[in-house]
Amino acid sequence: MKLNITNETDTLKSVVLGLPHSIGEVHSLEDSYDAKSYHSIYNNIYPEESSIIAEMAAFEDVLKKYNVEIHRPHLIENYNQVFSRDVAFVIDDKMIISNIIQDRYNEQDAYREIFAHVGWKKIVNLPDSAHIEGGDVILWDDFLFIGTCFSEDYRNFKTARTNEYAIEILKEYFPKKRIIDLELRKNDTDPFTGILHLDCTFNPVGKDKCIIYKDGFVDDSDYRLLLDIFGEENCFHVTTEEMFQMNPNIFSISPQVVVSDKSFTRMNNHLRNEWGMTVEEIPYREISKMGGLLRCSTLPLVRG
Repeated sequence: MKLNITNETDTLKSVVLGLPHSIGEVHSLEDSYDAKSYHSIYNNIYPEESSIIAEMAAFEDVLKKYNVEIHRPHLIENYNQVFSRDVAFVIDDKMIISNIIQDRYNEQDAYREIFAHVGWKKIVNLPDSAHIEGGDVILWDDFLFIGTCFSEDYRNFKTARTNEYAIEILKEYFPKKRIIDLELRKNDTDPFTGILHLDCTFNPVGKDKCIIYKDGFVDDSDYRLLLDIFGEENCFHVTTEEMFQMNPNIFSISPQVVVSDKSFTRMNNHLRNEWGMTVEEIPYREISKMGGLLRCSTLPLVRG
């Protein structure tokens, strides 16, 4: 398999889609590892497996409609495998294996067949102390945007998934990329104030546009830098409520086509009417209650 991912929106050819089956029992509040799941468990609205299966089937149907080659991990019984983005990610022609949190460590075993198709020469294994997950990594041609947490309390946050050491290693592997680290606000229990991954607050679409949530960044200068890069007129700003509903975390099949939750009325209308995009709307409300949405459910392998 010849990997090729240079940005978030080139025409998708091949992708790993997570699995919705046998997700296991609902965690306790103490064992939840992201703020949205904490909120769902606390309010007794954590999704049923049947709803997750139906929503991922709708996503799969859209991918098939556009002739995307779909890979799936092996099933691990009683284990949540919906969010494939966190397990690994591709930059150019290399696959980086994430050092995911301990609660999900076994999930990588289900990808061994996919890793074998990629070929070990194209796989990068990071040192154990270099923490990173694919949701924090956004590739945009020469730019590599990485969400992180520089707080001295890093180790105290379950939602801090990418550290400075991992960023330094990526700089060594990709010296020609302009790597920009963006510090995210972290909160383990309040999904209205904490940002799990960069793609929960920022996501490029089309050729030169993006969806962005201003208050997801610790430093206003990071937000301003993104406005400078994309141009303020090319940025769709989401509200706090829309960020909570996970509007930024949609998925591009091509520069002209995105997959979005059908409940994102304001944003979907803007993408269609103002930016001329085709918006494939599907239900994904239940999966969002677990702290991820459409981008989180995918591991793109080939675009272009």
